[in-house]
Amino acid sequence: MFKRWLAVSTLLGLILAAGTGLAEQTYRLRLAETWGPNYPIFGDTTKSLAAMVDKMSGGRLKITIDSANKHKAPFGVFEMVKAGQYDMGHSASYYWKGKDPNTLYFTNMPFSMTAPEQLSWFYYGGGLELMQKVYARHGLLSFPGGNTGSQMGGWFRKEINSVADLEGLKMRIPGFAGEVLARLGAKPTNIPPGELYTALERNTIDALEWVGPALDLRMGFHKIAPYYYTGWHEPSAELQFLVNKRSWDKLPADLQEILRVAMRAAAYDMYAMSYYQSAMSWATIKKEYPDVQVKTFPKDVLAALRKANDELLAEFAAADPMAKEIIDSQREYLAKARAWTAISDQAYLNSISEMNE
Repeated sequence: MFKRWLAVSTLLGLILAAGTGLAEQTYRLRLAETWGPNYPIFGDTTKSLAAMVDKMSGGRLKITIDSANKHKAPFGVFEMVKAGQYDMGHSASYYWKGKDPNTLYFTNMPFSMTAPEQLSWFYYGGGLELMQKVYARHGLLSFPGGNTGSQMGGWFRKEINSVADLEGLKMRIPGFAGEVLARLGAKPTNIPPGELYTALERNTIDALEWVGPALDLRMGFHKIAPYYYTGWHEPSAELQFLVNKRSWDKLPADLQEILRVAMRAAAYDMYAMSYYQSAMSWATIKKEYPDVQVKTFPKDVLAALRKANDELLAEFAAADPMAKEIIDSQREYLAKARAWTAISDQAYLNSISEMNE
């Protein structure tokens, strides 16, 4: 009897041990980010993601982050994740227009959606499904990775008074906005974040847009270019978490869900952090750097930019069915969302502004 009990106990112990071993298996993912080490807000987002998945999974899922100083390829994140050199990436979708022009639309578009409008399009208006459709061609998954909110139009050495002032303008500006400015004679370029100040200081470029006060103040652009223009090109800017599809498929279903939820939480927290930091940084700029001049582009310049934008959208849509599907989706959703924005947030702000006059 004892021998039988011992045999059964041993068998149960082996089964439990095997089960425990499975439960405690550790999965490790490597993430490459476009940003430098400890880069504020953007870098905080990847650290937040890693901490959340570790805690939520009880240590079963761990993410190691390599910043641009380690992998040496800030604009190589797409290829590194696609090739499986890294399991994940944190960057911006519009950086990959040379790899696939349809990635342009998922960061933000000129004259397009604000952050609340864009986030609702992603999660409830079909945007996320369209993004996955584009990235599936490359063996990748892409998820919203944190929003900066409305971005400023950039820092300029010289004031922009007419469309003619854009002719030959060397400006760091990525994405579709760069295509728009090129249509009007400017010379857009993309430069890694760590090289922006030097490029402006050495006259490699005449102007640049980065994000907004939250990140611009610490970069020191105001020391070189005194004109700070309000935005038109990115009324919202959503970063991305890239995931190699093979790496994703190796994860158990519960860890996939933990990763999915953690990415969404980290992305939302970045939006809140960006808004807060921009408010605080703008207060500092007003107090400590009164020579900074906030400007809005003249109406004829904005009209020319809008016309060029619409022409390019029509050309892209005519040339590529996938582009047309995305553009149509964004346009149709924006028409409905903006009608609501007009009688909610915009009406409220207008009313308060008029009351305070």
